[in-house]
Amino acid sequence: MAGKPLRVMFLGLRGFPQVQGGVETHAEHLCPLLAGLGCEVTVIVRSPYMPAEKGDGWRGVRYVRVWSPRSKGLEAIVHTFLGVLVAAVRRPDILHIQAIGPALMTPLARLLGLKVVVTHHGPDYDRQKWGGFARWTLRLGERCGMRRSNGRIVISQVIRALVRDRHDVESTLIPNGVVLPALPEGRATLDVFGLEPGRYIVLVSRLVPEKRHLDLIEAFRRAALPGWKLAIVGASDHPDAYVQSVLAAAETTPNVVCTGFQSGAGLAELFGQAGLFVLPSSHEGLPIALLEALSYGLPVIASDIPANLEVGLSARHYFPLGDVEALTSRLVEFSARPLTAEAREVRRTWVAAGYDWRRIAEQTLDVYRSVAGR
Repeated sequence: MAGKPLRVMFLGLRGFPQVQGGVETHAEHLCPLLAGLGCEVTVIVRSPYMPAEKGDGWRGVRYVRVWSPRSKGLEAIVHTFLGVLVAAVRRPDILHIQAIGPALMTPLARLLGLKVVVTHHGPDYDRQKWGGFARWTLRLGERCGMRRSNGRIVISQVIRALVRDRHDVESTLIPNGVVLPALPEGRATLDVFGLEPGRYIVLVSRLVPEKRHLDLIEAFRRAALPGWKLAIVGASDHPDAYVQSVLAAAETTPNVVCTGFQSGAGLAELFGQAGLFVLPSSHEGLPIALLEALSYGLPVIASDIPANLEVGLSARHYFPLGDVEALTSRLVEFSARPLTAEAREVRRTWVAAGYDWRRIAEQTLDVYRSVAGR
């Protein structure tokens, strides 16, 4: 980057690496690449998720730890408010706010003289976990973020159309991406959970209602696939009645295992040696876990919500949202097909071509330059 480097501060996420969440995964990939392009990147992280032993930075990215309450309703907004005050003192060239909940603080950031870019990761008010007041607050956050920011990024065409229709503003479409991983050969994590390579279905997500784990568990029970298991990978930051219902359903359904939150080599094993990935969710922005499954060359099945359809798979990879019988049929159909090395490589090449993180970082930098007048 010619001249003085752009100083960019990220806000609106828990932290990274190895912190559960789609926004966190997005930033984990994007921030180091922006640093490699010459930006000075600082991330304001939530101290409960980023203990001191994680250090003060990672891959050229600096951390600033700011306290947040461990409360589902207050965590994001309190941390973002405090983070905006930190940014006002440090004066970055760009404050990049992630997601529409934290975007509620966009007017405050602008009032304090900051140039703000907001990434809209999806209409979070559609998530089943939120009550009426929380949904109203998230809609207000979307309105503030889209109408009061200096620059707007969306991760899908669906969100871009929503922003144009509801707020009469244009945005820059920059999707999520993937990094092609090495295919793992170890099986230590599989052994812990009694899984056989190529003979289990995997769902990787937080344990939240919109991921619809119960649909998948019921479809797996009905499918009765000989020799197959179902691995539910993920946890919840705020365990509740839904989490208990998923754990109870897994406990009473034969051959279903819950691994809890996994990261690093363990997660790579669970992704890379599965026979099938399923995402039955009712809400997504642009599903990173689905893209990651494709990066490992897995066959995938997903609900037919617009965000999943936008990935661009053929019709046979989708089923009607909430239709457990249709999902059952897909499980039977896909489990009967051999997973060949050639088919894996075709999927990996296809997803790498369309969702390249390096290009995503360059496009994001272009937005920063436009807002900063560089």
